[in-house]
Amino acid sequence: MIFAKTPAPPYWAVIFTNQLSDDTGGYAAMADTIEELASRQPGCLGAESVRNADGTGITVSYWQTEQDMVAWKSVAAHVVAQRLGKERWYKGYVTRVAQVTRDYAHGSALEG
Repeated sequence: MIFAKTPAPPYWAVIFTNQLSDDTGGYAAMADTIEELASRQPGCLGAESVRNADGTGITVSYWQTEQDMVAWKSVAAHVVAQRLGKERWYKGYVTRVAQVTRDYAHGSALEG
């Protein structure tokens, strides 16, 4: 796993926990596209993502400001991905939003 490089707090985090459906056609390509697009958005600090063999996944994206985070939600390609996620790719999901007020690092998280 590669850790996102975040500044000293405060900053924002969007935690997206999901369970894939059986219909994942096109999912991997869209995930790659959305990750690349998000990384170019103003205020994006990075993301960390993992997926288990059972299809459960968690992606955490980090944002400099709440406004940056909210703006990303309405980017056209992201809106399309959200719609396809609801219609095809996810059995279910939960999105949580938090402001990071403290963070700690050890070991490989500090390496460049």
